[in-house]
Amino acid sequence: MKHVLFRLLLMLLCWSAVLSTSVQAEAVKAEHVDAELVSEVETIQPGKPFTVALRLKHEEHWHTYWRNAGDSGLATKIEWQLPAGFTAGPIQWPFPKTITLADLVSYGYEGETFLMVQITPPASLKPGASVDLAATAKWLICKEICLPGQADVKLKLTVADGAPKLSSQWAQAFSDTRAKLPIANADWKLQAAIQGDKMFLRANKPEWFKDDLKNVYFFADKGMVIESAPPQTLKKISGGYVLEMKRSTISPDLPTSLQGVLVSDEGWRGQGTERALQVDIQIEPLAKLGNLASTTGADTAAPTAPAGEVQSLWLAFVFAFIGGLILNLMPCVLPVISLKIFGFVKQAEEGHDKAWKHGLAFTFGVLASFWALAGALLILRAGGQQLGWGFQLQSPYVLIFLSSLLFMLGLNLFGVFELTVSVGGSQKGGLTGSFFDGTIATLVATPCSAPFMGSALGFAIAQPALISLTVFTMLALGMAAPYLILSASPGLLKYVPKPGTWMEAFKQSMGFLMMGTVIWLVWVFGQQKGGADGIAALLMSFIFLGIGGWAYGRWGNFMMPARTRLIANIVAAIFVLGGATFAVAMTKDLTPPSASGTSKAGEGIAWEPFSPERLAELQSQGKPVFIDFTAAWCLSCKANEKVAFTSKEVQDEFKKRGIVTLKADWTNRDEVIAKKLAEFGRTSVPLYVLYGKQAGQPPKILPEVITPSIVLEQLRTIN
Repeated sequence: MKHVLFRLLLMLLCWSAVLSTSVQAEAVKAEHVDAELVSEVETIQPGKPFTVALRLKHEEHWHTYWRNAGDSGLATKIEWQLPAGFTAGPIQWPFPKTITLADLVSYGYEGETFLMVQITPPASLKPGASVDLAATAKWLICKEICLPGQADVKLKLTVADGAPKLSSQWAQAFSDTRAKLPIANADWKLQAAIQGDKMFLRANKPEWFKDDLKNVYFFADKGMVIESAPPQTLKKISGGYVLEMKRSTISPDLPTSLQGVLVSDEGWRGQGTERALQVDIQIEPLAKLGNLASTTGADTAAPTAPAGEVQSLWLAFVFAFIGGLILNLMPCVLPVISLKIFGFVKQAEEGHDKAWKHGLAFTFGVLASFWALAGALLILRAGGQQLGWGFQLQSPYVLIFLSSLLFMLGLNLFGVFELTVSVGGSQKGGLTGSFFDGTIATLVATPCSAPFMGSALGFAIAQPALISLTVFTMLALGMAAPYLILSASPGLLKYVPKPGTWMEAFKQSMGFLMMGTVIWLVWVFGQQKGGADGIAALLMSFIFLGIGGWAYGRWGNFMMPARTRLIANIVAAIFVLGGATFAVAMTKDLTPPSASGTSKAGEGIAWEPFSPERLAELQSQGKPVFIDFTAAWCLSCKANEKVAFTSKEVQDEFKKRGIVTLKADWTNRDEVIAKKLAEFGRTSVPLYVLYGKQAGQPPKILPEVITPSIVLEQLRTIN
């Protein structure tokens, strides 16, 4: 009897083991995650769909990704190898969580997650048979670093006649996962609209919903629809809620529909109910969303970009490099570039070995300066500052420093004194001088925005820090490329003129170009601080600087006794520092000169000062509007104004078509103008925007370099 009971118990254990192996397989251990294919049922029926899942169990703090990974990552994939007649549906994605790393926000899963898939077997299956399901799962698992991973997972199931029995091991996990799937309809009425760089998602609650939503987040199904990193703002309005998000401006095309998952901590049918709501709606005009409780301003559409706008990362690299090349032709860079050519004359005599080293030092100077400016720009923007290319020239103190530096360099070129580190990469300056040339060239280049630069920099600012710095690096390499190529090519250096007595005259003539740049910087300073009073104070400080430079050159040279040199150096330092201190002290309390920004009727184009309120008012009246985003320190802007806006034909066309002209002056730091520039994906000036008569019609963006014919062509599209 005991033997019989023992045999029965052994048979039960074996049968239990058979059933157990039929619904589960051993988990595959991969780096930082275990992968396993599991089934919701213990047996399957011929022709009746059933559900399996890829179970991923992550190590602590490691994660894999949702179908839209957000700012970085890759969605998990399942590649099926099924028996003949079997079909697999798509992955049923539970709603993800936001995962923040540095300044990136991704969408994914931590801990344990189940990615469910419905499998449909053929009706021809025979009861009692067993089937083998197999798949290759591929994922990207990340913490501070990311590792690609994959596993071949398998599952054996038995075919039975009767209704399938739920798996005692996995049934609860499948039930919990289904609760995380988005529901398609819960009587909520959803609407979406776009205004500039904002996306609005309105949720009108059903009459029976009595709870209050507090935490709501939208996960878009696809990238380049909304920005993942900026916060989403929920506001309660009459009849429901509106979620304000930042629209992605990477794609030049506006989305016409919105798909994704709207997640609420409170549940869409009340506390404890489903937290995810499926969103699949068309984007409507903003007016159809009704009152959004002051969440919107002027009803403006996103711009229609001109041909050549940045649409991808690689295009941004190409545009930045080309923009850097063209930057060498901008008027703000010419004084320093002329001196660099002067340096090549000397380097050609020194031989190829030294010449290419000077070119490399110049390139490093450009790169280091661009990195410093880009790093400061990104850090300040991360802190909430609305800044863009050339932001440092919006600071009067930077203008004092830069104009003083170039004034002293001009005196150096005139021969008032000699520096140990000289401009032009001369023998006295050596490689340090060439590096210094690169930094100065970059500093004086920042007021200019060459063609291709604006869209590339606008794209860069919206990207993660590493990508932004890479775009700035390409811009720097483009600017330095001609000099690096020339210095590294002995065959080209032979065409450089031979050194001679003409070089001293050339050097001094470059001093006049340098002083011309100083005059321009002084004028820009006057636009920012006190007008004529600010200019007078800065010019007075130059007298102190000049005395210091003269004392250094007269008594600080090596032909003088050591005591005399020491006294001369001290006197020079006192006057130079005193001049800079005087400029700061005298202009500290000065205010920007008052200016209405409006031209008188009959005097060319009648410019009005820009404001979002004025733009909204004009659009509501059905008037076409032209906006000139400019700055006193932007030489490209001034050149465009001289070429295009002084044209009598252009002026007459503005009047003929009744186009209201607004000037957005960014000479001084202005948050409103900076935000408006950002709506067009730009961080620099010049920018020219033309709005039509119909409110909501996308505006047109003109090129960065304009001519009368370009402006006239666009104006004549206004009917």
